[in-house]
Amino acid sequence: MDKNRHKALGLSDEQVLEMYETMLLARRIDERMWLLNRAGKIPFVISCQGQEAAQVGAAFALDREKDYALPYYRDMGVVLAFGMTARELMLSGFAKAEDPNSGGRQMPGHFGQKKNRIVTGSSPVTTQVPHAVGIALAGKMEGKDLVTFVTFGEGSSNQGDFHEGANFAGVHKLPVIFMCENNKYAISVPIEKQLACEKVSDRAIGYGMPGVTVDGNDPLAVYEAVKEAADRGRRGEGPTLVETVSYRLTPHSSDDDDRSYRAPEEVAEAKTKDSIITFGAYLKENGIMDDAKEKEINDRIMDLVNEATDYAENAPYANPEDALKYVYAE
Repeated sequence: MDKNRHKALGLSDEQVLEMYETMLLARRIDERMWLLNRAGKIPFVISCQGQEAAQVGAAFALDREKDYALPYYRDMGVVLAFGMTARELMLSGFAKAEDPNSGGRQMPGHFGQKKNRIVTGSSPVTTQVPHAVGIALAGKMEGKDLVTFVTFGEGSSNQGDFHEGANFAGVHKLPVIFMCENNKYAISVPIEKQLACEKVSDRAIGYGMPGVTVDGNDPLAVYEAVKEAADRGRRGEGPTLVETVSYRLTPHSSDDDDRSYRAPEEVAEAKTKDSIITFGAYLKENGIMDDAKEKEINDRIMDLVNEATDYAENAPYANPEDALKYVYAE
């Protein structure tokens, strides 16, 4: 990365350091969840590892006081940046009563928190896309200054919901940012067996919107693309499709064995481009972080993760009869 690129984008040293800390917090929570899963303490993990730069870079480009986020299941970096805490994410992993996403009803990764305008997602993939378009339409009708930001994997870009949502947003010039986090695999299906076109962003032209593909391991590149998309949306110029290309460093989920469809060498090669390492190196080159500061940040984050784990593990489960709440009219 070029020296002081963040300054050219209008980001302060403090802001890029906060971006790094948010990325690292997402990584450390995720790593802890894998350990808890393998120890039989939590049932399921669907991982953000390898995609933190795209998630955090994008979230920092938005107005987190008024924009709406409709994240997909890997988006721990997005929801942390929007105000969710390590403790709240752990409560979700342990499926406890205090889980703000669903009160322990939903699988982890189904993020939702009204106060932070994180709109709840569903297990069928891509259903969040039309929802984001609907919120943008409502905002436009009410004259509100907001954009909606919706994410999905490249596998989801092949679903009808994506195409219908993108078409409607394009026709009505709605302030929607469609961000495809292309991590090269739809569970086990590689990108070349999913798309006939070269890039997911090539699809934008069909819906009358600009499409851009950026390095998903570079949070500043993603910040720049999403900032431009947000500015366009606020000016009334309609939606944008942003594709961030990175790599999923873990299996699809804790129930998947990725050795059956990709070579260990491929994963090892991808780990050399890990954004936690490369962005940390950028901060050091620019004198924003040194080894001592890095250690201090990591120690502080591990304290947070430990506290969150202990709290969530000891928190009460929901009452069994609460499973019927919000299902039928009371």
